[in-house]
Amino acid sequence: MRLVLQLVARLLLIVALCLGAATVWATFDAYRSIDRATAASAQRVAHALQALYWQELLLRSSRAREHLLPVPDWRTLDMMKLISPGVCVEFQPAAAFEKPLCGQSQGIGKTPPRWFASIVPTFLGSHAEVVRPVSPRAAAAGAVVATPDAAAAISLAWEYILNVIDVALLMAVAIALLASIAIAHALAPARTIVTALQRMARGHYRTKLPRFRSMELAMIGGAVSQLGGRLEEATEQRAALTRRLIEIRDDERRALARELHDEFGQNLSAILAFANTIETASAKKGKDIGIVQDARMISQATHHLMASLRDALKRLRNPLPEELGLEASLVNLVDSWRSQSTARPTIQLDLRGDLTDISGTAATTAYRIAQECLTNALRHSSAREISLCVERRVGEDDALLIRVEDDGGGDATRVARSAGFGLTGIRERVAAAGGSLSILPARGGLSVAATIPLAA
Repeated sequence: MRLVLQLVARLLLIVALCLGAATVWATFDAYRSIDRATAASAQRVAHALQALYWQELLLRSSRAREHLLPVPDWRTLDMMKLISPGVCVEFQPAAAFEKPLCGQSQGIGKTPPRWFASIVPTFLGSHAEVVRPVSPRAAAAGAVVATPDAAAAISLAWEYILNVIDVALLMAVAIALLASIAIAHALAPARTIVTALQRMARGHYRTKLPRFRSMELAMIGGAVSQLGGRLEEATEQRAALTRRLIEIRDDERRALARELHDEFGQNLSAILAFANTIETASAKKGKDIGIVQDARMISQATHHLMASLRDALKRLRNPLPEELGLEASLVNLVDSWRSQSTARPTIQLDLRGDLTDISGTAATTAYRIAQECLTNALRHSSAREISLCVERRVGEDDALLIRVEDDGGGDATRVARSAGFGLTGIRERVAAAGGSLSILPARGGLSVAATIPLAA
């Protein structure tokens, strides 16, 4: 999962937890607000009755204070205004057939679902009545008893919770949206850094990154730029060393070719001449026929050695691209393999693009890669058809693609891990040229593809 999505998911989880906590707190606060409203109603009614009590005491000064009762007309509209909705107030000692004076309870709140009406009282308990004396100095004046209506309390709590949840949901959506935008904007440079790393993985080490505002991302960008510079320097040094090793090896191969030609070639020619002389002299003098046969066998063995020597010299001496050019040398290479035996597999040569101006190291590398891949396909597989494709790709990435495919089976993974001299030489030449090499399964066999950049 992408980092932005992970952070947004965690943010939504935090918002959901906060919303749940806010809902629990709103439920508790709304339910207990009825207790506060009940206490406040009892206090207000008690103060009002106390005022009536002292008023009657002043008007009826002849009556004893302990026999004084509040006036019977306390149940007025002004008194009802002092009582909160959902609360009933009763004066004690109550007169006969006197009913409590209740605040407005019809239509207050919203009808809660059954599960809410059953769960909330179970966890939060029931509401207690509140008792307030009319006068602390006159116990005979009576007391005010306020009792909350349980159904009205739950309805008010449910309405309060719905209002809080609506606001909380709007805030949660706004926070999640704005925070997601902020997170995506803050992590936008990460895509640039990943793109730069991907370009570095493809060999473009000098990838310039923009300056980031965040200090951490700026440090990461600087580290990536430094890493790219060091990788490019190391790659250039390795390529230079590889090119030098290849030059030394080519010099050794040319020297070895000269030695083989001068020493072994002359000695083999001498052996062949001596064998022919012995065969001719023995035949003329009519000597033992066995000597003639031995001389003929020596001549045949010498011819075979000389043919093998010529093949070795072809591989060791200076490659043909230096003499004929890349295109002609590739045609000559394929024709030489075709002419060796009619029983060999069919070799298809496909040249694409303009190859005339390709020379120097690139041409030599391409020829050696094609030569080694054809040799491996012919000697180490039972292929019936081999395809050699050399393509010049022009444009921004001017490069030369060499691909050899066969239908002789083989395990691409095992071949890619092989440490044989042939593949090792191909890898060294490709690395020295700054190219890339891939060994993949093909239709019935293997496909070896090398890309050699031609940029100056």
